[in-house]
Amino acid sequence: MGLRKILTDKEPALHKTCKPVVSFDSKLHKLLDDMRETLIDSNGVGLAAPQVGIQRRVFIMDTGDGLKECINPKILERRGEQECVEGCLSSPGEYGLIRRPAVVKLQAQNRDGKFFIITVEGLAAECADHENDHMDGILFKSKVERMLAPDEIGN
Repeated sequence: MGLRKILTDKEPALHKTCKPVVSFDSKLHKLLDDMRETLIDSNGVGLAAPQVGIQRRVFIMDTGDGLKECINPKILERRGEQECVEGCLSSPGEYGLIRRPAVVKLQAQNRDGKFFIITVEGLAAECADHENDHMDGILFKSKVERMLAPDEIGN
């Protein structure tokens, strides 16, 4: 396993649509393991493959209830709305107010290619929606209602 460099939002790779994963092999497993280590090291809650320079539809998240690996994710349903103070590992130190769904129903595949469906709420719904946006080259700053000044964070 190893740490991967997290690209900043100025990198063109973060603004591109990712391709689906077709090979569920040791290369994918290494990517997922490296992403996990990188996520832990960065104190984040989610990380998408394009953020580490891999243009594939893969993200991981851990919002406190264990690591979820989502390959070829597809959001099946978004319900409700929540206002969030959101940041991104690719935009260090920047935060903004954004509206995300309160509940997200997501279909994805695990590291071995097996399909699963999860329904997540609150922070996990925010994270799933945010990371799924990365699959289409969408960064949170393009959706914020307003960027926050450093003294507004946590208020």
